[in-house]
Amino acid sequence: MHISEFFLVFPEGDVQEIQGRLPFNALVDMNGNVLRLPLPTNKMIVFRVAGIKTEERKGVSETFHFLDLLSAEELLEYTA
Repeated sequence: MHISEFFLVFPEGDVQEIQGRLPFNALVDMNGNVLRLPLPTNKMIVFRVAGIKTEERKGVSETFHFLDLLSAEELLEYTA
């Protein structure tokens, strides 16, 4: 039996388990949900998946998604 686990790693180092794998460079909310573009406003908490690392051990695969926090100014290019 093989177990796959997926995690968000926030910029300050906190780790949170999520349901599945995220695409590289995806824009996500604090729960790891991929956001649809264009964003309704630039006044949101939005992270970008900046890196992905998978560690495999016998029977377990752990995938870590490293996040970068985007500023309101950076989010302007993703709004309508």
